[in-house]
Amino acid sequence: MPRLALYALVVCLLAITAAVVSFARGSWLGVVWVLMAGLSSNMTWYYVRRAKLERRSAASSGS
Repeated sequence: MPRLALYALVVCLLAITAAVVSFARGSWLGVVWVLMAGLSSNMTWYYVRRAKLERRSAASSGS
């Protein structure tokens, strides 16, 4: 897994945890954390897919 994808995944997991804690305490600030989790999840998938496409293009150009 690419380093940026790993960092984005960690941010996503931390944002989900923060959202759960915020909602458990009755704070509506959890909505912001849910949005952050969604954004970082999309970033994770983007970096994973980009790395996969780069590996595929490197393999096809090397042949």
